[in-house]
Amino acid sequence: MAKSDGRNIARYWWDRHVPGLSLLSADFTTHEYPPHSHEAFVVAVTEDGGSIIKSRGRIEEAGSSTLLVFNPAEPHAGWMGWSRRWRYRGLYLADGAIEVVARGLGIERLPYFTENRFADRDLIRDFLALHRALEEGGDPFDQYQRLIESFGRLFARHGSGGGRIEPAPRERDLLARAVELMRARHGERLRLAELADTIGLTTFQLIGLFRRATGLTPHAYLTGLRLNVACGRLSRGVPLADAAAASGFYDQSALNRHFKRCFGITPLQYAQAARGRRAPLARNFRQYGA
Repeated sequence: MAKSDGRNIARYWWDRHVPGLSLLSADFTTHEYPPHSHEAFVVAVTEDGGSIIKSRGRIEEAGSSTLLVFNPAEPHAGWMGWSRRWRYRGLYLADGAIEVVARGLGIERLPYFTENRFADRDLIRDFLALHRALEEGGDPFDQYQRLIESFGRLFARHGSGGGRIEPAPRERDLLARAVELMRARHGERLRLAELADTIGLTTFQLIGLFRRATGLTPHAYLTGLRLNVACGRLSRGVPLADAAAASGFYDQSALNRHFKRCFGITPLQYAQAARGRRAPLARNFRQYGA
């Protein structure tokens, strides 16, 4: 739902896949927040301009180089201050979403934050990318991966207390089992949490395992496998929409986007060229125990 008064524009919505997760995209020029609190755990990232935040008796600036974090029920206030504009994105984790994140990290409770403002460029980038991916919709596998990895890094770097987030193991046989499952079920709506459960890891551990052994996230690896399959089908004259669905892509636009990004040409260009001469293009994703 979008709300505008001409000077202050805000869009607020609930995520379709994660219960208890809501999101805000705001563009303010005059708005002021009086002291208030949320039942949810809050993360906010400024895209443009900034504001002044008051919490814990301290007054601090919130700009594009800082990440804001508020514990559930923690009072805070905000106003424009020096900036003529404040464009930011917020994520709100109520109980259902907290349970999803905690389960993905393998912890029973979230840590507590003794600070509200963090100058962490990696996390700022991660949370902006997460929020934009959730706003755009698309592949739930990718969205869930970004959710777990972003909050896992935030908790590990800056949280106090809470459960211990176990690092990824080094057993390559676990990676081989995960890749085997990806290859067998690439055409299905494979869920990241299901993949992790099958091989006995948390979602966060599975992401770390793939990053360490392949340099890729599970989603990137699965996308590569699906591109291999799509290339084979396109070479045999399968229509684009059918090739996308059979390969496991969320829709045809997802196939187009990933194909162009990875190969520099569109699936249609590849299919047209393949009519005259079959020329394998897909990257080889058969290493790492596949």
